[in-house]
Amino acid sequence: MKASVIFSTYNSEEWLEKVIWGFSVQTTKDFEIIIADDGSREATKNLIEKYKTELDIPIIHVWQEDNGFQKSQILNKAILASTTDYLIFTDGDCIPRKDFVETHLNNRESGRFLSGGYFMLPMNISKLISREDILSQNCFNVNWLTQNGLKKSFKNNKLSAKAFRAKLLNFLTLTKPSWNGHNASGWKKDLVKINGFNQEMQYGGQDRELGERLENLGIKGKQIRYSAICVHLDHARGYVNPETWAKNNAIRKNTRDQKLIWTEQGITTNL
Repeated sequence: MKASVIFSTYNSEEWLEKVIWGFSVQTTKDFEIIIADDGSREATKNLIEKYKTELDIPIIHVWQEDNGFQKSQILNKAILASTTDYLIFTDGDCIPRKDFVETHLNNRESGRFLSGGYFMLPMNISKLISREDILSQNCFNVNWLTQNGLKKSFKNNKLSAKAFRAKLLNFLTLTKPSWNGHNASGWKKDLVKINGFNQEMQYGGQDRELGERLENLGIKGKQIRYSAICVHLDHARGYVNPETWAKNNAIRKNTRDQKLIWTEQGITTNL
């Protein structure tokens, strides 16, 4: 296999199933799925076991006990569980377009990480999307989405841009190619060199901080936000609080100011 697709989940079986459907129709099957489970209930395990037997793609379920929002820790455990040398990261609420994995594989480069984006959907469309809408790729069709209530916007170009136009928009965008937890990829050896995600950080910028340490190592981002497409399903975020944001922002500032590469609270903490 050429890649490991890693994404986190927590007690969200409806969204998780839609994401799995998205990976079931990828244009390449040369990858494994690693579900980083931050303490979900038995229903999540049962759903994953079901698809382990139904899909022709290997699924590895990495679980840890529920101890609040500990996404950085479970992602590091997923990195350890991966069996390939290239890792693609997304989220358990992001449905990938059928060429998602192939796009990451085709754009990978030594000494670089890839920075993709996402297209946020409102709750009514998130709930509306069925298995058939994913298999037929309706959920990436701007006309289908607008017929079901999506507002017209320049951001819709993320879904409609193809080939040369997508590459042109990747080049022209003013958005910095950062490490985005919902859509990013890199070489496993590079992530190991920086000791993975900083487990001191809960929700709020822990993915960006990892990317900043990669850049300090000399691994630069490459923009593919208009080429590697996923739609982000809406959900509540009860784990967000200003204290955590302040703590994480201080850690990120220190990483940038001190040009840090290594975090002490990373992959090696789980060995």
